[in-house]
Amino acid sequence: MAEYRAPVADMRFTLKHAAGLQRLAQLPQFEDASEDMVSAILEEAGRIAGEVLAPLNSSGDQQGLQQQDTDVKTPPGFQEAYQAFIEGGWGSLQFDPAHGGQGLPYVLSIAVMEMWQAANMSWGLCPLLTQGAVEALACSASEELQQRYLPKLISGEWTGTMNLTEPAAGSDLSVIRTKAEPQDDHYLISGQKIFITWGEHDMAENIVHLVLARLPDAPPGVKGISLFLVPKFLPDAAGNPGTRNDCQVVSLEHKLGIHASPTCVMSYGDNGGAIGYLVGAENQGLVCMFKMMNNARLAVGLQGVAIAERAYQHAVGFARERVQGRAVGFDQAGPIIRHADVQRMLLTMRALTEAGRALTYDACASIDWAGQNQHVGLREQHNVRAALLTPIVKGWCTEFAQEVTSLGVQVHGGMGFIEETGAAQYYRDARILPIYEGTNGIQAMDLVGRKLIHDSAAGFHQLVAEINADIAQAEAAGFDAEGLKGIATKLRAAVQNWQVSAEYLLHNQSDDPQLAGAVAQHFLMQSGYVCGGWQLLRQAVACLSDNDCSQQFKDSKLKVCHFYFQQILPRTQGHADSLQQGSGAVIAMTEEEWLSSVG
Repeated sequence: MAEYRAPVADMRFTLKHAAGLQRLAQLPQFEDASEDMVSAILEEAGRIAGEVLAPLNSSGDQQGLQQQDTDVKTPPGFQEAYQAFIEGGWGSLQFDPAHGGQGLPYVLSIAVMEMWQAANMSWGLCPLLTQGAVEALACSASEELQQRYLPKLISGEWTGTMNLTEPAAGSDLSVIRTKAEPQDDHYLISGQKIFITWGEHDMAENIVHLVLARLPDAPPGVKGISLFLVPKFLPDAAGNPGTRNDCQVVSLEHKLGIHASPTCVMSYGDNGGAIGYLVGAENQGLVCMFKMMNNARLAVGLQGVAIAERAYQHAVGFARERVQGRAVGFDQAGPIIRHADVQRMLLTMRALTEAGRALTYDACASIDWAGQNQHVGLREQHNVRAALLTPIVKGWCTEFAQEVTSLGVQVHGGMGFIEETGAAQYYRDARILPIYEGTNGIQAMDLVGRKLIHDSAAGFHQLVAEINADIAQAEAAGFDAEGLKGIATKLRAAVQNWQVSAEYLLHNQSDDPQLAGAVAQHFLMQSGYVCGGWQLLRQAVACLSDNDCSQQFKDSKLKVCHFYFQQILPRTQGHADSLQQGSGAVIAMTEEEWLSSVG
């Protein structure tokens, strides 16, 4: 089984040219993010990911979890790996030094998080959710709650969860039933939550649950939801875990993948009520939670990139070693990587992964700029930009992760269908990504409804102008021998077609209320492929003038870019054609006709 080696060279390059980390480091808040510091962080994180986390991935998948009454035991090695994570201060990179953080750019922590997810996605989900909880509390919790809980969460000593879903309330949170009864200085929480990732485990001494619930006099629907902090153990006077709270795991879900990540059914208030504390204002729970949800959506998109990278490395390792058949141009049998069809699959995997990495890092850098820039206009510009890119990152990167991990199985041939080779695990683990933190259908509807139609495409036009400026720069760069002018011309045509799709949605949605739901997924995928091409064009231009890049790195970047524009970017036309057919064929079936084929 191939080892995981963090793609530090590409990460460093992407942070520099897609995320603009060097410009971020010029801000006073990020002055510690020097090139030497960034390199040291990436190298050490890559070492831990490869040497500590990755070896636990397959064993964790095979051994899974053990529930013992209200306790959950993680696979061997997970606790020790998490302790190394705490001791290294890895959970604190991007957070406020006032609460124990290191104050480094968020986008740098994203590169490090990619390593955790690629090495061991089951394990990596735990710090991912904790960091989302920190974001939610830092934005909405009272000063008292922040002082009590943030230092422990940022250090990683305590972990965090997100409790939204209930048996009767999946994507529709308006019907949640969990209750919150007000007391003197707290609330009593009662109800059941399902699909709670890392809701119970033995890696940390306390777990801080963020729970959506209703107050007795709350208005119906989503306007009557409040957010509560419910710790597993109530902190004592010294801030250490004290009395066990009235919340516990009821059962663990048996899942297709991520077998070493506990997905819990959680019960609150079986013995009178779990003590919880209001986060933010009453009935404003979704507003408070959205910070955590948006953080998680970008992180899930990143998981798509990470699992794709791991599947790619695994497939390349196999293809270089597996001898089968004589490839065209060779006199004798050799490794299958010589075959054109295998090269097609591997290049598809690599091109999508590198495009997704660049897009994800770029989107996360906008969050850094929006949070730090003192110029109100630029701050708002980056807020709009990040909001537009978030559903694209989450949706597109998790969709192509399905393709990439499936191709990883295919490269292995029959051996890919056998669990012992490891290729199947990436395929299984990746399947959750288009589902959680808002299904990709919801992401597509958010992109079309809130990010395109709601503001009359203002943010969309802003992004198009930015892409067109980069195209013009590529056309003027003078790298004709590398074929960049032709690539830029192809991207310009794809962007124009993308604009046509946006205008179609804007002009027809009022006459066809079903339109967005029927074709939004096509717009999301078209957006992803266009933005992926944009990112690879920018990287191709940048690498030719970057003296820090080796010639081999430059050559491979250009080859990946050319492949993407020849073999992947044309997919945008198919999505555009389907989108512009409208909703008619999609919604034509009556309820009675769905089973008409079975008699």
